[in-house]
Amino acid sequence: MTQAPPSPASAVVTHPDGRVSLAEGSALPESPFVNADLQPVPISRRDWGTGSFTALWVSMSVSIPAWTLASGLIAAGMDWRQAMLAVVLGNLVVLLPMVLTGHAGAKYGIPFPVFARASFGLRGANLPALLRGAVACGWYGIQTWVGGQGVYVLVGRLLGDGWTGAAQVGGNPWTLWLSFGLFWAAQLAIILWGMEGVRRVQVWAAPLMVVGGLALLAWMAVEAGGVAPMLSLDSGEALDWGPSFWALFFPSLMGVIGYWATLTLNISDFTRFSASQRAQVVGQTLGLPTTMTLFSLLAVMVTAGTASVYGEPLWNPIDIVAQMGSGLGLLFAVFVVLLATVSTNIAANLVGPAYDLANLRPRLISFRTGAVITCFLSVLIFPWRLLENENVYIFTWLGTVGGVLGTVAGILLADYWLLRRTRMNLAALYERGSEYWYAHGWNWRALAAFGIGTVLAVGGSHSPEGSGPFPADGLIPVLAPLADYGWLVGLVSALLVHWALGVFLPDRRAGGRRAAEGPAD
Repeated sequence: MTQAPPSPASAVVTHPDGRVSLAEGSALPESPFVNADLQPVPISRRDWGTGSFTALWVSMSVSIPAWTLASGLIAAGMDWRQAMLAVVLGNLVVLLPMVLTGHAGAKYGIPFPVFARASFGLRGANLPALLRGAVACGWYGIQTWVGGQGVYVLVGRLLGDGWTGAAQVGGNPWTLWLSFGLFWAAQLAIILWGMEGVRRVQVWAAPLMVVGGLALLAWMAVEAGGVAPMLSLDSGEALDWGPSFWALFFPSLMGVIGYWATLTLNISDFTRFSASQRAQVVGQTLGLPTTMTLFSLLAVMVTAGTASVYGEPLWNPIDIVAQMGSGLGLLFAVFVVLLATVSTNIAANLVGPAYDLANLRPRLISFRTGAVITCFLSVLIFPWRLLENENVYIFTWLGTVGGVLGTVAGILLADYWLLRRTRMNLAALYERGSEYWYAHGWNWRALAAFGIGTVLAVGGSHSPEGSGPFPADGLIPVLAPLADYGWLVGLVSALLVHWALGVFLPDRRAGGRRAAEGPAD
């Protein structure tokens, strides 16, 4: 009689520090839900320490969008103290779900699409993965176009009218299209290096960008005649701390949180390489709120300085460095600005969709293939068209996306922390017919929580009369008061619904799965 092959579960090892992995040298058998990039990371390859995660967040936080986020709050009417309050509080709030969802990646060595299988089902996980991937792909295209514009403007500063006054093709100078293509290709080359390439770029980019930001501050302080003149200039009629401020504060707070909405979901794409839970917790805590706070303060100070020197505030750092007269200083500024955009765009907007597409068809799509597909999709969305109406697209879209992605985060947190108490059956996350198969691969409880949370979070979305895609009184008028709190409403409502359904209407396999699941942390 032929002996049956050992179950994949027999190769799962729980280590003394609570982390779970396959036995060294083993791998899950091929199936429609497995490929090399989705396999749990072996313990020997989980080598990202505290410094790697700190550098990751420094390089993602020190970016053009983060700069303009802080400056945009000033433009909306806040003074620098009010703007800093929104930035600091928003990043402290988003840090908590970031660390909590990152726990699963560090414990089991799995990326976000595999993590989502526990709550949504092996097939159902494609819903949040593709949703998150589509959002990140859109941002990737937008940031790549912005980066291309940076190359165009800054090279034009060096080469003159021959570059900026080139012949028009498709409504833009051909040199702008060339700049976009070069920036697009540079990012693709880095991601084809793999996750190790991403890590190396982050480690080298972070300190250089901090030095570049401080150098920009020093240069602006000299131009303005000192730090005091930079901070003494009012940016307009600032709000007091009364009702008008709080009416602006909470939507702004949701905007700051929504800025990192995609990363609250796919942070396990990075923490799966963590050397320990402490490394990802401490590294993220040191990197995210501190860097965003300091960089936002830097942005506010430099922007105030431009108002003093040039008579109007310059919110975009590309416009600021273009004012430099020194050729050497300008070249350094070009390098720092573009490095900031590259490192942020790859880590925040390309790694996630690459894994999401790999999860869709593991046998056909690898991580690198998914990255290439993402790069081409980012061009096909025509980001230059999307940015023609920046106010409607960025702000309306960001608020809506934040609400929907907050709903997914609530489901992940409820399932992993409240229902499973961090225990999962690692091998079963890749097996058809396992306890994570639910009904034909879909968990109706997660779908119900997603639907309810999404309606509550974005059902009241509204736009000023004649200036947006939504009715002035909201899609569902009774829900309009919730729209400004979309991320929080989506997270809390979906968390409660998924938890309640899991407790009172549990899956029939729930009782028998605990023996196969690992120990709680």
